[in-house]
Amino acid sequence: MRSLGLAREGEHLSLLCLGAHSDDIEIGAGGTILSLIAQGIRLSVDWCVLSAAGPRAAEATASAQAFLAGAEQARIAVADFEDSYFPEQLRAIKQWLIELRGRAVPDLVLTHAQADAHQDHRVVNQLTWNLFRDHLVLEYEIPKWDGDLGRPNVFVPLTSETMERKLALLREHFGTQRSKDWFDRGTFQGLARLRGMECRAPEQHAEAFFARKLRLL
Repeated sequence: MRSLGLAREGEHLSLLCLGAHSDDIEIGAGGTILSLIAQGIRLSVDWCVLSAAGPRAAEATASAQAFLAGAEQARIAVADFEDSYFPEQLRAIKQWLIELRGRAVPDLVLTHAQADAHQDHRVVNQLTWNLFRDHLVLEYEIPKWDGDLGRPNVFVPLTSETMERKLALLREHFGTQRSKDWFDRGTFQGLARLRGMECRAPEQHAEAFFARKLRLL
């Protein structure tokens, strides 16, 4: 399968990461971000978490800083919209994202998947497409009890080193989530192994995304 790179070593790439909750970006796209940095791409990142209250705000900031270590530029924004009630807060969230759009001009937007079963995730996806119409958008996936995983069409192979780094950072930074039955190494590694098999990743693991629109040449 022919690979299409986003940028080469030494080139600049501007990235906007949108996550409803404090661990979403890391779970869905953390390995991809680590890989871009490891490849020597000059990454400028706006990392935006829309809901992180109490200790989760500190977790979100510390985790973002760890995942973005080595990026050329990193701006981290953590908002306090109420978890699980994004549909009722849609107008306020849209205004927050409009203000963000005024200062961020990304080459690539990473956001939640359209078919995600979590209502907060779907709102973020809806507003992403509403506000970032002229951008390359890749939608990441979050494993959960609802069983809403689909058939992604974009794959990013991960090296074994990157996969281990992602797992270690998730374990280190999200102590509030460790008691949840789905938040463990097996879940994240298992999904990455499946996606790695689907794209024949050289080191067996990958992250996967949904792309609704791609423009080539």
